[in-house]
Amino acid sequence: MTSAKLPSHVRHLIVGAGFSGLAMAIKLDQAGESDFVAIDRGSDVGGTWRDNTYPGAACDVPSQLYSFSFALNPEWSSAFSPQPEIQAYIKKVAAESGVLDRFVFNTSLENAAWDDRAQLWRVSTSAGHLTANFLISASGGLVEPKLPEIDGIDTFQGEVFHTARWNHDVDLTGKRVAIIGTGASAIQVVPEVQKIASHLDVYQRTAPWIIPRNERKYTGVEKFVFKNVPGVQKAYRAAIYSSLEVRVPGFTLEPRILNLGKAAALLNIRKGIKDPELRKAVTPNYAIGCKRILISNAYYPALDADNVDLVTTGISKITGDAVVTTDGVERPVDVLIVATGFYTTDQPIAHHITGRDGQTMAEVFAEDGMAAYKGGAVRGFPNLFQVTGPNTGLGHSSMVYMIESAVAYIKDAIATATREGLGAVEPKAAAQDAWNANLQARMKKTVWTTGGCASWYVDENGKNTTLWPKSTLGYRQTLSRFDLDNYDTEPTTKKKVSA
Repeated sequence: MTSAKLPSHVRHLIVGAGFSGLAMAIKLDQAGESDFVAIDRGSDVGGTWRDNTYPGAACDVPSQLYSFSFALNPEWSSAFSPQPEIQAYIKKVAAESGVLDRFVFNTSLENAAWDDRAQLWRVSTSAGHLTANFLISASGGLVEPKLPEIDGIDTFQGEVFHTARWNHDVDLTGKRVAIIGTGASAIQVVPEVQKIASHLDVYQRTAPWIIPRNERKYTGVEKFVFKNVPGVQKAYRAAIYSSLEVRVPGFTLEPRILNLGKAAALLNIRKGIKDPELRKAVTPNYAIGCKRILISNAYYPALDADNVDLVTTGISKITGDAVVTTDGVERPVDVLIVATGFYTTDQPIAHHITGRDGQTMAEVFAEDGMAAYKGGAVRGFPNLFQVTGPNTGLGHSSMVYMIESAVAYIKDAIATATREGLGAVEPKAAAQDAWNANLQARMKKTVWTTGGCASWYVDENGKNTTLWPKSTLGYRQTLSRFDLDNYDTEPTTKKKVSA
C-alpha cells in the first residue's frame, strides 16, 4: 500500500492503524480536524487483524458487533468472522473513508516527549521527526507477543515462532509439532495443526473454560435483507449486543449467574472428548469467567485425536530438538509454536512516551500499575489520549464498541480545547485518583478477582489494570462528553518556540 509522507508538524498524531486508529482518523476528519497523520509500523491498516494470520484465526465476538456502527457490513459470511474477512472489512472502510492519504506506514514510534514551553509533542519515528499538538495512542493492547522464559528455548534447532508472527514458509505437514499455551489463539490453531501434523503435543498450564461456538453461515436472503431493508441489521446487531451485555453481572457481581455457561462448557467437554482422564485434565479448577471464556467446537475433538497429546506437566527446558518436562520426559519436536499471548499489563508504547516530568509513562505505571483517567488520559502527559488504555478491555463483548466510545470522548476533548483556546489539557490528580479508586473497589467483587485463577488481566502486583468492571453502556455514558472541569488546563501560549 502506498504511504503518505511524514510532515514536520501536525495538529494530531495518531499512533496505530487498526480499528482504533482508523476510527479516530475518520471521526477527526468528519469533525473538520483534517490536520492529522496516523503512523503504523506495519505496511497496511488492520493492526491485530493484519498481524495475526495463523491458521484458524477468527473473532470470538459475533460478526455483527465486530464492525463500526457507522460502517455496518451486510456481507459477513458467518456468525463469527474469520481473520481474512475482518482484515478485508477494515481495508474497505479505510479505502472508502477518504483518510488514507494521511496514513504513514512502515513507520514506528521511537520516542515522544512533551515540550512544556512549546505546548507540543516532539516525536521521533523510524521515518524522521515531527511535532504534534495532540498525541493519540491507538496502538492497542495485543501488540507485542509475549515469549515464555524457558531455559534453552534459544538453542532449539527447529523452527520456532509465536502465533502472532506466524511463519507461513514452514510446512507443518508430517512434522512433530509442539504448541505451548492453551489460550484464545491456541484453541484456534490446535485443530488446524492436528489435521496435518504427524504428532502434536499441546502444553497446558491452566485449562480454559470453552463453551460451544454457535457458528453458522449467513444465507443469501439474510445478506440481502441486511443490505436492502433499512433498520434490520441495526436491530439484529442491537439484539446480539443485549444478549451479551446481560452477562455483565455474572462477571462483576455474582459469578453464579454464569453457571449456565459452565454447564454448557462441561457438556462441550463430554461431547468432544471420550477419554475420561483427558476430560479430567481439561476441566478447569476455577470459576468460569475468571479467565476469558473461549469458544470452540473443534478444540476438544482435536485433543482427543490419536496424533495429539495434552501435556500438563510443567516444562523444565528445551533442547535442540525436544521439549523436556519437569518429570524428566523428553518429547522430540520439529517445530515449536508459542501461543503465550501479549504484554497486556505493560503497554509497549508506554516505554516510548515521556511526560512533563521527564518520566516515561512506563516508569509512572511501574510505581503502582497502569492507571489513567477514564481509560485514556494520564496525569503528567498533557494532550495525550489513549483509545484503549488501562481498564478498558472486555471479557464478553466487542472492543469496537469501547473504541467508538473513547473516540467520541477524545474528539470532544479536542473540540473543547480548540473552542476554549487551550494549549494543554491533562486530568487533575484528584480526578484520576478517584476514578481508579472506584475502579479497583468494584474490581474486588468481580469473578476476575474472586474466581481463583491467575490471568493476563492481572499485573504482577495482583491488580487488574486491563478490564472494565461495569457495563459497556455505562462506559459509553461516562464518556459521552468531555468533562473539562476534571482537567487542568493552560491557555495557548503566544510565545513561539521553534518546532
